[in-house]
Order: sequence, then C-alpha cells, then structure tokens
Amino acid sequence: MPSHAHPSPDHHPSSPALRAESLNPSPDPHPSTPALRAETLNPSPDHHPSSPDHPTPPDHDPLQREKDHLAASRAALRAMRADAEALNIADVTANWVNAEVLQGKIDARIKALADLSHTPLFFGRLDYLHAPGLDLAEGAAGENFYIGRRHVHDADGDPMVIDWRAPVSQPFYRASKKDPMDLKLRRRFGYTAGELTAYEDEHLTDPAEAARTSRLLQTEIERPRVGPMRDIVATIQPEQDEIVRAGIGGSVCVQGAPGTGKTAVGLHRVAYLLYAHRERLARSGTLVIGPNRSFLHYIEQVLPALGELEVKQATVDDLVAHVEVRGTDEAAAATVKGDARMAEVLRRAVRSHIALPEEPCVVVRGSRRWRIPAYELEEIVQELRDRDIRYGAAREALPQRIAHAVLVRMEQAGEAPDDRVQDAVARNAAVKATVKAVWPPVDPAKLVLRLLSDADFLAEQAEGILTPEEQKRLLWAKPARSVKSAKWSAADAVLIDEAMDLVERTHSLGHVVLDEAQDLSPMQYRAVGRRCSTGSATILGDIAQGTTPWATDTWEEALAHLGKPGAAVEELTQGFRVPREVIAYASRLLPAIAPALTEATSIREAAGDFEIRTVESADLTAAALAACDDALKREGSIGLIAAEVRIPTLRAALEEAGVTCLAPGEETSAEARLTLVPATLAKGLEYDYVVLDEPSAIVDGEPDARTGLRRLYVCLTRPVSGLTVVHAAPLPEQLTGAPTGVA
Repeated sequence: MPSHAHPSPDHHPSSPALRAESLNPSPDPHPSTPALRAETLNPSPDHHPSSPDHPTPPDHDPLQREKDHLAASRAALRAMRADAEALNIADVTANWVNAEVLQGKIDARIKALADLSHTPLFFGRLDYLHAPGLDLAEGAAGENFYIGRRHVHDADGDPMVIDWRAPVSQPFYRASKKDPMDLKLRRRFGYTAGELTAYEDEHLTDPAEAARTSRLLQTEIERPRVGPMRDIVATIQPEQDEIVRAGIGGSVCVQGAPGTGKTAVGLHRVAYLLYAHRERLARSGTLVIGPNRSFLHYIEQVLPALGELEVKQATVDDLVAHVEVRGTDEAAAATVKGDARMAEVLRRAVRSHIALPEEPCVVVRGSRRWRIPAYELEEIVQELRDRDIRYGAAREALPQRIAHAVLVRMEQAGEAPDDRVQDAVARNAAVKATVKAVWPPVDPAKLVLRLLSDADFLAEQAEGILTPEEQKRLLWAKPARSVKSAKWSAADAVLIDEAMDLVERTHSLGHVVLDEAQDLSPMQYRAVGRRCSTGSATILGDIAQGTTPWATDTWEEALAHLGKPGAAVEELTQGFRVPREVIAYASRLLPAIAPALTEATSIREAAGDFEIRTVESADLTAAALAACDDALKREGSIGLIAAEVRIPTLRAALEEAGVTCLAPGEETSAEARLTLVPATLAKGLEYDYVVLDEPSAIVDGEPDARTGLRRLYVCLTRPVSGLTVVHAAPLPEQLTGAPTGVA
C-alpha cells in the first residue's frame, strides 16, 4: 500500500477517482499572519499538477500550504501553553485552599496543552458551501475548518484547529454523497512520524466523482500496532459516530463483533460527553471499567491523547475491594454467588436484624417522664420497614421518630418544645437503647461471613429462593473466625458490596463506561449499576466473547440487572481490525457459541495473512517459536497466545532462545515486540500478528465446552494483520474443513 498520495498527471477536479488532489489556493491576503484562518482554497478548472515544464510555485503548493498551517498551529498551541504557564494567581485567591485548587486546574490545563510531536494535531479539513452567520455548525461560504484532537486558536482567538467533538466537525464523520451536509470538500491528511506527508480529497457535491474507499483511511486502519492502544479519532465511521455523540440523558449498549472498535467508541464517547457536558460531569464524575489491569493499561493513553486527563479507570474487583481477596471459588459456587437471587437473600439477612419492641421507651427530662408504649414503637418501626428505605437511613430516622412521639405528648401537656428539644430527645440514652435493641447496626462483611459460615442462618434467609444444593455450594468447608482471617473470593466481595448498599446508598457517578460487559455476573452488573444509578452508562461487549460460566445470554437481561432496562442496543458488525480471512475463520464458531448474532464482516481491503500449521506433539513448542520468529521478521507487534497450562513451557523456550517476551499490558517497543499472552487475558488486546498455540488446550482449559469455544473465539480474533495457528491435537470440529488459502 502506498505510504503517500499524490496528484495524478491526468487529474481534473471532475475526475471520478477519489485521489489526492492539487488545489489552487487563492493568494493569502495576509501572508505575514501566522494563522491560516477560514481561507478559501478553490480548485481552478484549468489547473494541472506541477511538472518539469510547469513547476508549481512553492506558495501555491497545496501540500506545502497544509504543512505551513500545521507549523503555525503547533506554534499557536505552544503559545497557548506558554500563556497558561505564565498565569500568576498570587493575588487572586482568598486563601491557600483556593490557591491549591486553582493551581491544580492550571496544571491540568498546561498538561492538556502538551504538543505530542508524533500525534497529528489535525487529521482532516472541511470546506463548506454556505455561510450560516455566526453558527459554525452549518458551515460558511468559502471557509474551511481543520479538524483535530483539540481546539487551537491564534493570538486573536480565531480557531486554527477545531475540536473533533464540536458540531462543525460532525460532517467529517457523517457526510456522504447522498447527504453531503453542506460540504464542498472533505480532505484527509496522511502523516509519517508526525510529519504531514500526504492529503486526499473527496468532492461530496461532484456527481462525476465516484466514491471509493479512502486509501489514507485504509492505511490508518491497517497501520501496525506497536505500543498501547491508540485513538480512532481520524477513522470514526458514521455508525460509530452516532454512538459516540448520543446524548448523556440515556444509556447505550453496544454489541460489537471483534475488531468493530467498540472499546474505542466507548472511550471516544466519554471524551465527547466531557466536551459537551463538562461542568455536569466535573461534579458527578466519570469512570471506565475494564475486565483486568492489563486491559486498562493497554487503553490508558487513549483519553489523554484526546485531551481528557481526569477520567478514572477501574476493574469491577476494584469497585468492590472492601476486603482482601485471597481465595477462589469453584465455578459452581461462583455461579450461585453471582446469581441475582442473592440480592434478595442479602436483603432478608440485613432486615432480619430488625426486632419488634417489647418494652416501652421512657424518656426522663427534668422532673417529667415521657412514656412511649411498645405498641406505638412497633407502629413506628413497622412504618419504616414498610417504606423499604435503606437500613442505615431508617436507623438514623428512628430516633427522630421516637423523639417526635415524645414531643407530641409534651405539646399535649401544654409545653412548647422546638426542634432543639426534639434533637436532644433523639440523643437521650433511653431512645438510643431502644434503637439499638430494635434496629441494631449491621456490618456488611460480618453479615456475609455469617451467611457463608452458618448453615442455619443461610437456610433461614434463602428459604424459597435457593435450593438446598445451592445453599451447600455457598457454605465454606471451613468457616472463618473473623472478617480479616477469611479467605474471601472475588464473588464474596461483590456480595459484601451489595450488603453495603442495602445499609448505605452507594455514590452514583455521572457516566460509567463498562467494557467487556458480557462476562459479568448478575450481581456484578448490580454493583456497576449502583455506580450510575442517577447517571448514564455506555455498555460495551460481545455475547460471543462471554468466557465465564455465568456470562450473559442476552443484553436485555444484562441491562435489567444494571438498572438500565430502557437502554438502546446498537450492533456493530463492520470490522476494522481483524482481516477478512481471519474473521471468517473465527466466525465458524458462532453457531455453537452465539447463534443469534450476525456474523461480522471486514471492510479492510487486505485479506491478511492466515496459516494453519499441523505438527507432531513433540514439535509443538518449537513450531510455535518458529512461527514467532517468522512474525518478528515483519513490522509490528506479535502476540503468542496459549492456554494457561502451556505458558510456563513457552516462556522457558523463549528465554532459552534469547527472545525477549513481555507480559500482557506491558508496552511494546522496537526492541521488544513479542508478548506472551495467557488465553484468559487476551480479551480486549490486539496485535499485528498472532501466533495461536494449541487451540484444543485453550478449549479444554475452561469448565465447559461453550465457554472454551468462546475463549478460543476471543483468541482467534486478536490479530490486525496475520494469524498463524500451530497445533498438534485435533482442532475443534467447528473449525475443521480448511478454508480457501489455508495451508
């Protein structure tokens, strides 16, 4: 594929081919002005590319003009940062606290204005047809706007680069021949090591120009992956853009086949929402939830590259880390603990502490005694219980209700108590003793400990909800003596989080992105849902990649557990990452793992490299290393993916061969491009070339066949450019029957 685009000798503006087009710009009326503002660049009908006989003057070379604008924009960005660094807040704050807060905001602003030399400052340009007055979203006659990762303005405040999230930028992603959105021309730029080296034009209103796939767009999509995940801001497709720009008021669920960019869409959606609703989300907060630390490390540079530095990232385990997790569950026990029915078991267990009063409450104030009989106390307790408010909130309200009953008697006796008297009565020792007896405090961790240790208590709370067999799966073989000594599992921590929310409300954020959501249990969905109960969510996943025994079968079910039953479900089926032959091969597994899903298709022009190597068992490790050696001769990152049981053998063989191998999540470099990936950690990662070791071992490493085949589907769909499958044992029957081109 060509690394740059250039004008064809027979080029004419009405040519049907979509190619890098030479434009004849009008002379700059202010050549000394560093900013190239909203400038008219109209193609001349009789213009022809430069040739030895008719050289193009340097000031009329469109590529050079774009390079000049890039240089001027970078200079303007440096000036913006210098202005921020020069701010003096010594005399503008009332105290040191305000000064620290303001300085923190200034420091964040300075950091956001960093000029990343190898990251294009702008990647596109839009030329509009009509002037809208002051509304940039509708374009302007003869004006053009450069679209980039962040806004850049000159010394006068005029825009030199428009943020990709601004309304005026939207046609860059959505305009088409059928709906040009008032665009005359859309230009894409090609870069090499941060330097602008090519451009490519599309005349959206020219009926004679036939549309075809952009070469620069294809080059960007297929560019080798080295280092962490990068943004897709220059390659967002119309169906992705619709999801990215969806309003903050509702939640969105994205069912995305491998390579459809669902993770990138979710991250860009966060960036867009922060742009469109910054003040609101600054108050309420945003959070990105990923499946594991390796995944979060892989994606952590995307948002900073888009200028967003304040978004927090976590795993579900991080959210519920109320106890130290030192134990593991068998799949059967973990499945029961993750079942949504456990929420009702826990609710019963928490409320089992409520006791109806048997004694009256007698409050002594001075020489008077005020008596609240047991039946009246019972009515107060029953009313709070029937309201079904959180246990802790009801417990805080109870002394005030009792105090109010005392005040009623005071008023009947002719006294005139006020709120201060009611507060004093609520703190009275007799009232406190009554509250402690009928509504005692509950420690969530101790409650779960008792449920998992005390068979009688569990049976009482789970009666009619869990079967006796399911209750046996929950009980620890050796009960722990205390919360600290207990060997809690990840599923236990989720139960404690549920119990904590039953006692005190969990803080809700403004927006949460949940990636690889298909793997969560119903109780984990509830834990995430609590974090966005008053906000919105973006749920990302692929039913076919569900690799836990409790993986969801439908998004409708998952959304109900999340507390977002009305969320729209969007399906992405056009793949940008996985080569055609590879995704077609992996899709053979779909009838067995997710028969209701639409098979993904790849829009990539390159078919990709695909090979299956069958070897003898004794030669398996050597064959895997040979395949890695072949991949290392090419450009890009390499992932050697294998079952957990094979990892020690492969690591030892790589070390013996002197090949440096990284762990998942570690950043690749020119010197270290090979990552050894356990199949259980492959989800969400991508590599230019993947060597897949012994597929049958990956399937056998899971507790059931469906989960094993789903795990294999994940591993097969990690490559960007090529896949080599090395096996000695027979392949799963769903994959047998060699496709065209497979060795």
